[in-house]
Amino acid sequence: MSDDPISDWILSEGNATQITRTSPIGGGCINNARRYDTDAGSFFVKTNRGIGPSMFEGEALGLGAMYETRTIRVPRPFKVGPLPTGGSYIIMEFIDFGASRGNQSVLGRKLAEMHKAGKSEQGFGFDVDNTIGSTPQINSWTSDWIEFYGKHRLGYQLKLILDQYGDSTIYQKGKRLVKNMAPLFQNIVIEPCLLHGDLWSGNISSDKNGEPVILDPACYYGHNEAEFGMSWCAGFGGSFYNAYFEVMPKQPGFEKRREIYLLYHYLNHYNLFGSSYRSSAMSIIDDYLLMLGV
Repeated sequence: MSDDPISDWILSEGNATQITRTSPIGGGCINNARRYDTDAGSFFVKTNRGIGPSMFEGEALGLGAMYETRTIRVPRPFKVGPLPTGGSYIIMEFIDFGASRGNQSVLGRKLAEMHKAGKSEQGFGFDVDNTIGSTPQINSWTSDWIEFYGKHRLGYQLKLILDQYGDSTIYQKGKRLVKNMAPLFQNIVIEPCLLHGDLWSGNISSDKNGEPVILDPACYYGHNEAEFGMSWCAGFGGSFYNAYFEVMPKQPGFEKRREIYLLYHYLNHYNLFGSSYRSSAMSIIDDYLLMLGV
């Protein structure tokens, strides 16, 4: 293995003859990020000294799938590989971000266009497991959405909480919700749509032309409404939803299902950051158990 596989790739397959500068980019809490300036343009490189290439391979597959829809702008992935001293790297397109997060209605429309274009004939899931933050996200192909979401999203997070915190109360109540949540999905058509999977304000930006850019995905094919699960820290306004639903019409019972999708991310935040997120998750579970009468 090369002592510097990142520079080697940039100077061969990246079509550069010279790297003029590298500089750190802040903002991430899991990986290190650097900008590589060259005579062939700039590249964005993330490295992680403690994790093998599988995490970045999942990210690259997600970025590639979104890029292939030719709808919303995402950084194009180029190369994933291991580092000689341990860990891994990903090289991708460098996008010069604008000053704002872009136009909300354009973001809503472009996101809906991605959901409409990115379809799977294999059901719900993804070709590889990936991560949501640093939590594993299981993407085993499943033909039924309620089964997939109950087992690989809510059920998986509940089991992590039980193992990590011994919180049998939220585990048992949460499992009861999973077992009885089917009525929330009556009389709707659920197609496997390509989802970004972790759409919060830190993963939404715009380029220098003001076009929206989304990054750092946790992609899988799922119910399009699950994309709004991080809306509590995404800042989506009325113009975002109006534009979205013009392309992907709102289905009956949308309002009743909204919090079932927030719940996955509250549970994940409980697992990642501790019990300050417990009450939000517990409140959603209790409200649904009351609504469903179980």
